[in-house]
Amino acid sequence: MRFIDENAARTDGGLRWGVEPICTVLCEHGLRIAPATYYAAKTRPASPRKVRDEQLKWQLAELHAANYGVYGVRKMHAALRRGGVDIGRDQTGRLMRELGLVGVRRGKPKRTTYADKSAVRPADLVNRQFRAERPDQLWVCDLTYIRTWVGFAYLALVVDVFSRRIVGWALATHMRTDLPLEALEMAIWTRQGQVDGLIQHTDAGSQYLAIRYADTLAAAGALPSVGTVGDSYDAMAESTIGQLKAELIHRRGPWRTVAQLEYAVFEYLDWSPPPAARRARHAHPGRKGALHNAGCSRGLNPPVSRRDLAM
Repeated sequence: MRFIDENAARTDGGLRWGVEPICTVLCEHGLRIAPATYYAAKTRPASPRKVRDEQLKWQLAELHAANYGVYGVRKMHAALRRGGVDIGRDQTGRLMRELGLVGVRRGKPKRTTYADKSAVRPADLVNRQFRAERPDQLWVCDLTYIRTWVGFAYLALVVDVFSRRIVGWALATHMRTDLPLEALEMAIWTRQGQVDGLIQHTDAGSQYLAIRYADTLAAAGALPSVGTVGDSYDAMAESTIGQLKAELIHRRGPWRTVAQLEYAVFEYLDWSPPPAARRARHAHPGRKGALHNAGCSRGLNPPVSRRDLAM
């Protein structure tokens, strides 16, 4: 209906296209709609639900404005019920979304993922099946933020699905592509570059869709995988981040400096490469900042008896 309306709109005093030619073209492409169906839908009276929604919307808008525009769904629903309005909580939320009404938040919300709508996304090769039969078969990656006294710090993780080991991580005060890229490079270095055929699963953040990030994956022989919007595309990564925050960040905070936080994360992961390898890695041209090491958490690590953990 919207497509026909847009293409049959009047421009320069006349019709761009007629309804019947548009319907004919749509039918040729498998979208069967008759002109009579279109005209019937345009002249059909509004449904009882639509009429009811329109009656409630002005009440919602008026009540929201009367309460300084701070009420969310829960408080709006309670206030409407107290006023004698028979409305459900889900209906309240749906109408508030349609009106663009939201409740006030305590503190400024922090986003760590910014989807790049113009970028071509790799296919979802995982389909929410976070299982692996061997090490370095599937990695999941994610970003999170941590509050410090000097501002926000951002932590990027690379987790091996088979062993639940954090094979790469990086900490910085920015969310540019350099942050997850350093975590990825650390993970590849930790595995001595033996990641041919590995699937790396991320969200649709612009950092993970960057050309430099894709080139690094391709050079290592790994395959990118990006979850669809709205799915639990990185559920295991989120779980790992939640455990790290519960065991370390929230228990030992607040954090005065980023350096203090970085040392605590390094100590928590309890892993460091030999000095010679460490010097070789950080001799990479253009690399800046403090030492970042891939790690393996005490709490996140499986028993040592699991096979191939030393790989």
